[in-house]
Amino acid sequence: MKILYAASEVVPFAKTGGLADVAGALPKALADLGHEIKVFLPRYKKVDINKFKLKIVMPNLEIQLGEALVMVNILEGKIPGSNVAVYFIDNDYYFGSRDELYVVEGKDYPDNPERFALYCKATLAFIEKTGWKPNLVHANDWQAALLIAYIKVLNFTNPFYENTATVYSIHNLGYLGLFPKEKMPVTGLGWDQFTPEKLEFWDQLALTKAGFVYADVINTVSETYAKEIQTPEFGHGLDGLLRSRRHEIFGIVNGVDYDLWDPATDPKIVAHYSVKNLVPKGINKETLQKEQGLSVNKNIPLIGMTTRLADQKGLDILSGMLEDLLHMQAQLVVLGCGEPKYHQLLTELQKKYPEHLALNLGFDAALAQMIYAASDMFLMPSLYEPCGLGQLISFKYGTIPIVRKTGGLADTVQNFNPRTGAGNGFVFEEYSSAALQTAVESALDIYRKKTIWKKLQEKVMRYDYSWNVSAKKYVALYLQALQKRIKV
Repeated sequence: MKILYAASEVVPFAKTGGLADVAGALPKALADLGHEIKVFLPRYKKVDINKFKLKIVMPNLEIQLGEALVMVNILEGKIPGSNVAVYFIDNDYYFGSRDELYVVEGKDYPDNPERFALYCKATLAFIEKTGWKPNLVHANDWQAALLIAYIKVLNFTNPFYENTATVYSIHNLGYLGLFPKEKMPVTGLGWDQFTPEKLEFWDQLALTKAGFVYADVINTVSETYAKEIQTPEFGHGLDGLLRSRRHEIFGIVNGVDYDLWDPATDPKIVAHYSVKNLVPKGINKETLQKEQGLSVNKNIPLIGMTTRLADQKGLDILSGMLEDLLHMQAQLVVLGCGEPKYHQLLTELQKKYPEHLALNLGFDAALAQMIYAASDMFLMPSLYEPCGLGQLISFKYGTIPIVRKTGGLADTVQNFNPRTGAGNGFVFEEYSSAALQTAVESALDIYRKKTIWKKLQEKVMRYDYSWNVSAKKYVALYLQALQKRIKV
């Protein structure tokens, strides 16, 4: 089938979170299954035209944006290592001159509704002018949600889209795309769409509702998260709407791009290893301990954490037991950035326990890969986690996850039972420092039993969470959306 895949960030072109990893890998896997797929995203300032060998394929495309006419260029490139075509919506004012993708100093760009309405409108204008009719449009998150409303509302009678089905994926419902209602006209949709049943949300415009209201099928990045978003606790005020569409909401766990994440071939790690030979993993551990200023000792359990330093990721409950953890004859290496209060706390504790805590504020892709390869355990104490890639990557690297039972973590990690060998990690359910500490203590206890630990490592390294598996599930989802469209 012909698939239009719309995502506002795609690895390796632009990334702020997990959406980019999905959007860089899933289209390649779908193409490998024989489908024709085209990816669309804005051409941000950080997308280097020369580096990615982009070329203009449609100059001076005129788009109506509110009362203004805006000119864009459409650039074409390829996802590296594939023949998947990527099209960039290029406008210097709205995209090319901004240092960040969506926010500055923690706040949305005020003209984000204009920016992403332009992105969605230009995407459809381009395919209409080229005559490329997709069987299916797959839009991701609030930035691309208007695509679906434009097809279902503005183009309801347009024969170009009469057989086009739509899928809306939500990667984190915490981001609703909320803006003042005065921005409604720039979307190009009428005020009849600004109602609680449609795009209005407590007297604001919620762009994500364009996808939730109008998509043929909705999906999230894990089965448990698909259920969680239909509850008041995780629905962010949209749980009623989502419950009304419960029969059209599905969950598919993300895959891992093993071309990038494989300790047998990873160019960013010091020593390659595999399930057949785990010994070199210890070389990575000792190297990282030395580089991070930790005590160099292969017998001290090393816990890795690469994350946003925020409440959602469990930093509040980690803070409540961190000193106890550092007294447990364990080490913790942290990579990430986020809320200033956690920067301060972790910086102070690193000074107090320099041989047990290593802190790296910011993001470093090479260091992230070394943390997966070197660590014995990987910590994800999240308040909520739509899917989580960390635990899936850690499996491949023989690094055992310690997680809270929520979202995709609940779907992929089960508590390990040393008597039966069932399970693959260390899981706690209550969101508290005490419950987290119990899970960590259990992991440290099993770590000391080397034969059991090695068998657990070998077990998780054999898992297949490749995108080839997930892509087949997406194809089935697309077929469901197409069936619904045909019935209409």
